[in-house]
Amino acid sequence: MTHDEELRWFEGFNATLPYKRFEERPIAYFCAEYALAENIKTYSGGLGVLAGDLVREAQDRKLPLVAVGLYYHEGYVCDVKMSEGKPVEFCVSTPPASVGLEPALDGKGEPARVRVPIQDHEVLVQAWMWRKDGVTVYLLDTDIEGNEPKDRMITNRLYVADKETRFKQEMVLGIGGLRMLEMLEIHPSVYHLNEGHSAFLTLELIQHQMKERRIGFDEAKQFARRRTVLTNHTLLPAGNETYSNDLAALQLARYADELGVPVAEVVKLGLVQESSVFSMTMLAFRMSAIINSVSRLHAKKAKEIWTDHPMVAVTNGVHLPTWDRVATDVSAEGSFWKRHQELKGELLLKIREKTGRSWGSEELLIGWARRTVKYKRPLAILEDAKRFAAIARNADRPVRLVFSGHPHPSDEDGLKLLASLREIVDGEISDVAAYLPGYDLDGAKQLVSGCDIWLNTPVVGFEACGTSGMKAALNGVLPFSTKDGWVAEAELFKVGWLLDNDRIGTEALDLIEKEIAPTYYARTSEGVPAPWEEYMRNARDMVSNQFSATRMLREYIEMLYS
Repeated sequence: MTHDEELRWFEGFNATLPYKRFEERPIAYFCAEYALAENIKTYSGGLGVLAGDLVREAQDRKLPLVAVGLYYHEGYVCDVKMSEGKPVEFCVSTPPASVGLEPALDGKGEPARVRVPIQDHEVLVQAWMWRKDGVTVYLLDTDIEGNEPKDRMITNRLYVADKETRFKQEMVLGIGGLRMLEMLEIHPSVYHLNEGHSAFLTLELIQHQMKERRIGFDEAKQFARRRTVLTNHTLLPAGNETYSNDLAALQLARYADELGVPVAEVVKLGLVQESSVFSMTMLAFRMSAIINSVSRLHAKKAKEIWTDHPMVAVTNGVHLPTWDRVATDVSAEGSFWKRHQELKGELLLKIREKTGRSWGSEELLIGWARRTVKYKRPLAILEDAKRFAAIARNADRPVRLVFSGHPHPSDEDGLKLLASLREIVDGEISDVAAYLPGYDLDGAKQLVSGCDIWLNTPVVGFEACGTSGMKAALNGVLPFSTKDGWVAEAELFKVGWLLDNDRIGTEALDLIEKEIAPTYYARTSEGVPAPWEEYMRNARDMVSNQFSATRMLREYIEMLYS
């Protein structure tokens, strides 16, 4: 379908009986992170950005949906400053009210609070609301008077490294999230887990079914499973939460008492087969009626790993109004190029302010921006740094390269990789390359609209989807990528360039020197690269019609929710 056809599909769906049922009992969407606004630090990267896009798309399409997450007072990454020769984290706590969030209120007009049994006691949980045009995101918070000091810190930091605190966060999200919806008299028809972080809500569904139907634990599991769907985003171990079964048993002990079953029975639902490892992913897999991957290639690779848990493929999409910075009619010859140069000027100004590099808007600018981890291979284009520098310094066809992004603070390999990248960029090639610090939502928007080329270098089969390339192509920034994630589904003829997975460094430089730079610098008498502008329009049309969140949400309705 084209994007216009997708919009008409929703107009028709919103007049159907299934839609009326969703109005009575909405879809509940659970995720550990949401990118809702730049000043609300409840996201770290792609998972949260996808969740934010889904929420905004549901709002645009008037789909009855509520979302549940956590409010992180210190966000994801704190500033690191040197103190007595050592790096020290300096964290700033942001009160929810200061970023425009309102407390959720109970029937008496008081802040709604629920209790979650964790380890040997109960923890109080309240909720803050982000609301826009009929869609509400409830962000749960344990920083409440009445909780022990340690419990008040549970929701302090996103993806905190401490395993015990992370486990408690996931209990608050899943169990506390469902209890909060019940407190607010919201009774969903479908529970959508965006990754396994919120899988504990399935335990609360089991408890609800046991009480309502007066049935046993095993029978209740089947009823709970029918109402749960799961989106899996990653094949990598780091993206799938695991704990020791001892930790799981300790933290779930009091909750198991509430269920009236031995804690071993509860823990068994998440145990990796023939091991003593408790996996949130396995719990989510076993307790979901339908599981979807986030690209076709991801579904194929997942089948090789999780043979007992087949996935349907629903390729991620991006919320067009959020990421479209072109946002005007660019059909006239030269108009798209002119608008792109304006956006590029904004990015170049930021690069100059942050790094001191002063580059021209007519120089070919390649961007690489995402989480810094090994499988994404940020250094691939610099395998032969001397050759890259020689190509980049060609006075007739200059090339510039900007990097941005950061690893998880506890990812030692990622931190070393970033240090190596910065050493190269700030050293021998500092005139033609730069690292742009402070990668955030606003910075991402500038990068995906201001670069000329979007470089994507993951090892094929490791990137589940990779939506940053969609956002770039939407703005006429051309893809330059291995055939991974969504790119495996895209036709890049007269749109961009594919990279060989096994000879990526050499081929990248060959293509830049022999195809990309010559095409970019072939200008008309008006200074417009006509073939390049044609590629830009093709890229924009491709994303609008194939990789929008509108299409993704329709497929969710057809393949998961119905």
